[in-house]
Amino acid sequence: MACLFNRQVFRKLAKMQVARYGHKVDHWSRIRKKKTHMDRALKHFDEFYGNVYGKSWESIRTALLMEEHKYMAVVNSFSDIDRIKSELESHGAMNLKTIYEIYKEYIDEKPCKSDKKRREENQASDRMEAMISDAEMSVVQSHYPVDYESPPTSLSTNNEAEDVTAKDQALQPIEMKSIDSNLSEVALDENRIVHPNAGLSGLYEFVPATKIKGMEDWVLESQHYGYYKEGSEFSVNVEKEMVLTFPQFLNIYTFEGSNNSKFPSPRKGSTGVSDYYLLDGASVLPIFALDLQPGDAVLDMCAAPGGKMLSILQTLMPQMLVANDIQKSRVNRIHSVINQYVAGIGNWEDRLIVTQRDARFIDDKDMFNKILVDVPCTTDRHVLHSEDNNLFKPQRIQERLKIPELQAAILTNALKIISVGGTVVYATCSLSPIQNDGVVGMALKKAWEETNSIMIVKDMSEALNPLRCLYRFGNFGLKYGHIAIPTLSNNWGPMYFCKIVRTR
Repeated sequence: MACLFNRQVFRKLAKMQVARYGHKVDHWSRIRKKKTHMDRALKHFDEFYGNVYGKSWESIRTALLMEEHKYMAVVNSFSDIDRIKSELESHGAMNLKTIYEIYKEYIDEKPCKSDKKRREENQASDRMEAMISDAEMSVVQSHYPVDYESPPTSLSTNNEAEDVTAKDQALQPIEMKSIDSNLSEVALDENRIVHPNAGLSGLYEFVPATKIKGMEDWVLESQHYGYYKEGSEFSVNVEKEMVLTFPQFLNIYTFEGSNNSKFPSPRKGSTGVSDYYLLDGASVLPIFALDLQPGDAVLDMCAAPGGKMLSILQTLMPQMLVANDIQKSRVNRIHSVINQYVAGIGNWEDRLIVTQRDARFIDDKDMFNKILVDVPCTTDRHVLHSEDNNLFKPQRIQERLKIPELQAAILTNALKIISVGGTVVYATCSLSPIQNDGVVGMALKKAWEETNSIMIVKDMSEALNPLRCLYRFGNFGLKYGHIAIPTLSNNWGPMYFCKIVRTR
């Protein structure tokens, strides 16, 4: 009896201790210790982008972490266009085409003032600091290959002469040198050499990683990245593009810089479809880079959720538009956009095709003369604001590690199937130089090796100049593409895009 009594007393005391020290999940002490997937993403970006972008990362980070970011309204050409444009203008929104034409005329009339004057007038609020300190600069330069001809000497665009020089140097054709030719000049780190027979798996060395059992030799993306210089006698020609083409029937409305007004929710017009589609302001740039023309055959390789596909459709130019994605759920999202904005109008049922295929294995060679390759990426803004299906959750580590390999495979296939004279536009919503220029460089070389085709990269710096009143185009040693950086005054992006034309 005494033994039973003692046992009951012990159980009561144990319960009291649990009640006293066993805090609930919403207790401050438990919350403080909890690490979310968004926290993991931010920590990774701080460690990686902090080195890549230097002092600029602080302002980019602030913009990315803001709950609200900025959109543009793509007017639905299948609804009441004049009414919609009038209503948007009554809210203070402006047509992007009009903005572009005004600033282009200003630049053409006063070329001597050029970029420096415009930056002072239109981007004073979010101008980057004049120069990164020597210590920070040495950290950034340490990430570039030893034989990289023009590592960034500044992440600032304040100094016009340095900015122009950096662009010219970065956009020169790149001559691939064999490893043997440099053995006598530099001491190579054998662990960082990507051998030609390694295929796309060579990207793994440059992919973000945390410790994985059995793969402890993998390193953080920020510790090692480079542009892949394997093989010999390989070069990419770069040509300047002077003008950005605005399709006649593509009407996009935006608010001026520092005006964070919100567009009202779109309503249905007299034709039964929604008035306009709200799209991230930087997402329209790859559409302009496609340079759409009447009669184009267009393939959107990774079309979901459908914003860019719909924007292409609004130009009324494609003779055929194929919107593709790999998963049934994503294909359903494309159908949802079509039903909301296009359903039952015109003769688009025979010209708009939705498919579900793996973009890496689409084999419709020479069928398309325009291909948009808006690949899956780390979606830098999204992973900082949503826990749902976050790419930085531990269960998705290996998937995240393979992203550059997947991106390079999709882009390589696009370059192989595009018709001669056709245009491929590669795009991501990531700040990662691996997923951007790194993937472009790898895909260009793979496509050349496998098809002997010749590609030209388009330098769109001059064409984009009139839009610098709205976009921050960062110059961070890019060799192929362009990147729109998020800012507090125009908080959209990031958006990297690269225009490639097949000439043979």
